[in-house]
Amino acid sequence: MRRANAVSTIPLQNQPLRASSRESGAEEDREKRRLRVLLDMDGVIADFEGGFLNKYRERFPSEPFIPLEDRRGFWVSAQYGDMRRDLCEKAISIWESKNFFLELEPLPGGVEAVKEMSKMENTDVFICTSPIKHYSYCPFEKYAWIEKHLGPEFLEKIILTKDKTIVTGDILIDDKPEILGVEPSPSWEHVLFTACHNKHLPPNTSQRRLLSWADDWRGLLESKRQ
Repeated sequence: MRRANAVSTIPLQNQPLRASSRESGAEEDREKRRLRVLLDMDGVIADFEGGFLNKYRERFPSEPFIPLEDRRGFWVSAQYGDMRRDLCEKAISIWESKNFFLELEPLPGGVEAVKEMSKMENTDVFICTSPIKHYSYCPFEKYAWIEKHLGPEFLEKIILTKDKTIVTGDILIDDKPEILGVEPSPSWEHVLFTACHNKHLPPNTSQRRLLSWADDWRGLLESKRQ
């Protein structure tokens, strides 16, 4: 036999009250404001441009090069190819080489920001990065770089994809000025991370920028919860 439910002997005025519909709604809203942050890797937390230039000049000391302050356009190989056709392939050979991605230096403040971000309440952080087609070293080295600089717990927070538009998130911080894919209206807001190749672009009122990791990235995240 089931026991009869016990009758509370606590005076009504001392019994805990159920949350009002307004309070319940507020709690639901706070839960809904959980944030999913997608972070590009190369050019956002890892210094792709600086690493490329150092290795290019080391391997091809007699060839012309483009100083970082003169970089224009997202594709490094395209700008080198404009200087001289064969330099395009020489540029590509740098990031196709063993240890290129593994040996990239972190951008100032990036690792610290990502670690702090990942500890924020109601915040999920993922590294959303595109591998190169020459895959002999790149995928492994990206994982190894993340483990080295962010810790083994971040190995479960890596998204390797050539199409970031199909990934669901609230915000994508990326140094590529325009991100296209099969999804014409991605779920995330693209915040442009300033890099040597995009800093000359005129301000875009429809796109926010993060100038560096010294910029107010915390305020940026909080603005997405409102």
